[in-house]
Amino acid sequence: MGTHRRPRQRATGAGRARTAATITLAGAATATGLGGTVHADPQPTAAQVRTKVDTLYRQAEVATEKYNGAKEKADAAEERLEELRDQAARKEDRLNSAREALGSVAAAQYRSGGLPPAVQLALSSDPDRYLDGAAFVERVGSRQTAAVGRVRKELRDIERLRGAARVEVASLTSRRAELKRHRETVTGKLEAARRLLSGLTAEERAGLGGAPASRASRAAATGPRDGLTAPAEAPNSRAAAAVAYAYQKLGSPYVWGATGPDAFDCSGLTQAAYRAAGVSLPRTTYAQIDAGRRVSRSELAPGDLVFFYSGISHVGIYVGRGQMIHAPNPSAPVRLAPVDQMPFAGAARVV
Repeated sequence: MGTHRRPRQRATGAGRARTAATITLAGAATATGLGGTVHADPQPTAAQVRTKVDTLYRQAEVATEKYNGAKEKADAAEERLEELRDQAARKEDRLNSAREALGSVAAAQYRSGGLPPAVQLALSSDPDRYLDGAAFVERVGSRQTAAVGRVRKELRDIERLRGAARVEVASLTSRRAELKRHRETVTGKLEAARRLLSGLTAEERAGLGGAPASRASRAAATGPRDGLTAPAEAPNSRAAAAVAYAYQKLGSPYVWGATGPDAFDCSGLTQAAYRAAGVSLPRTTYAQIDAGRRVSRSELAPGDLVFFYSGISHVGIYVGRGQMIHAPNPSAPVRLAPVDQMPFAGAARVV
């Protein structure tokens, strides 16, 4: 009977398990090499990091301009909502006044007893005085009709204003959700760029544009140095004032969403420069390009806005001789740079 037992099959199964484990360990040993060293992916070169970081910064800048546009619309919606609420409050004050006037007329009628005019004349001891009073009552009746009309109008106006306010609340809610999405995109891209840059040495980061200011920017801020020519003359006083403001801000840090006076993003710098010149510009690059007359690259004059990339996601202010002042990205401050440094997309003359 003992010959019918099958202990060897159990032993064979255990053997298969041991064999599989041995193969797995052998594969792991082969993957790590004879010395047990793990072959990690090679570290990216400084040039590869620069390419990746530049891509992330461009993506962040696109999201920044979308954020700026959404914020501009959200701010406008908040202003409209506040104005609607003010209008509704004023209408409610007028409604209360109209109701009080209507209540006074109704109380006077009630006190008179509401008797028919013929009966009141028959009972009056002074018919002449009664007739004068009857004319007054007719006028009171006309005023009552007008008061009722005013109440109805104020009620209609208040309901219209409340409806408009509900629309603005819905719009504002949507804009705030859009702001949150764009903010998360921007911060995510910038954080990814920061992590990439943290793997470089200080010298490598400086080579990517992280130095406090370029030699051209420092020289331009203090006047012609090292063969640099003086700024070209602007065509009018407002363009000159905008260019002068941009020169004063050389070396200021880039901060996304900032419009000065101490930090800027690209469209924030151009908006602030023209604000200093007494000219109001829209907040975003894709709105600023339509804020003035389009000019070709060969027509550029100091003060013109110059735009880059196919999505019109970057802007600078032209200062002459092929140069512009712009706020590049978080790794570089406001600086002087050649216009041909980036893919040119167009230009606009706003004054």
